[in-house]
Amino acid sequence: MSPTRELRVGRRTVEVKRAGKELFPRDGITKADLAEYYRRVAPRMLPELRGRPLMLERMPDGIEGDRFYQKEISDYFPDWVHRAPVAKEGGEVTHVLCDDTATLVYLAAQACITPHRWLSRADRPRSPDRLVFDLDPPTDGFEPVRRAAHRLRELLDELDLPAGLMTTGSRGLHVVVPLNRRDDVDDVLAFARAVADTLAARYPEQLTTEPRKDARKGRLYLDVARNGYAQTAVAPFAVRSRPGAPVAVPLDWDELDAAELTARRWTVTDLGDRLEKDPWAGLARRGRGVAPASRRLARLERAPGGESRAALGT
Repeated sequence: MSPTRELRVGRRTVEVKRAGKELFPRDGITKADLAEYYRRVAPRMLPELRGRPLMLERMPDGIEGDRFYQKEISDYFPDWVHRAPVAKEGGEVTHVLCDDTATLVYLAAQACITPHRWLSRADRPRSPDRLVFDLDPPTDGFEPVRRAAHRLRELLDELDLPAGLMTTGSRGLHVVVPLNRRDDVDDVLAFARAVADTLAARYPEQLTTEPRKDARKGRLYLDVARNGYAQTAVAPFAVRSRPGAPVAVPLDWDELDAAELTARRWTVTDLGDRLEKDPWAGLARRGRGVAPASRRLARLERAPGGESRAALGT
């Protein structure tokens, strides 16, 4: 049994038990390393976590062992960890809120490799302030992801919607649209589906909204399901449970065509200067509503003469 390590985080001391436990055995990355990583990235990560219910992806025996996904906060979590009850069908769930660095480090000490965040905040759980398009390629090849991201951005520009870009640390990219919290989650999900359907209709040979893998026929999947109520998306700078400990990283749009870019370009041990850049600076302050964008989308889909753009093959 490896010893306990104490990390001083602000006014708190966080115990990391079994600190030498290798969570990424092939890379020699330990639980203590994970906690130190999250302590280091906290200034950039916390603004994207505060006030949001979390789902914790925990792997006590490392990425080669079993995993479980935790929504309800454990009884033994310290009382200084913030929490919030959120309604579910037939009751409620009390989620963890990660509002400070000590909590982020504590979660790492609990072998939470990846925190997945809600797209709304706990005070108004049915009013998202983020919309996420997950670009899920059919293989590990990255060119279809680049192409889809460019095309999605073009459509979002037509709808007057700003968007941020992020590697997922897995296979694809996330395109994140800031919202103004004025729309119900069901309306946001319906709008996201309409945008995805429009884009897939424009490029039917390359893109699909078909959730069944056997029906995608080699096309990139435009996944919008995480915009539903109580669904989650990986947070910026979260570590993914894959060999190499890849990390989700926000990007500038002009980085999309960089030859070295892949979904797993950055890792726990190789972040480079990513903490010095803030591609999403000011993005949250540009939140829009989906109602005006829905009306623009409806107009876009009608070409002169009354035929839809999709029917025209444009």
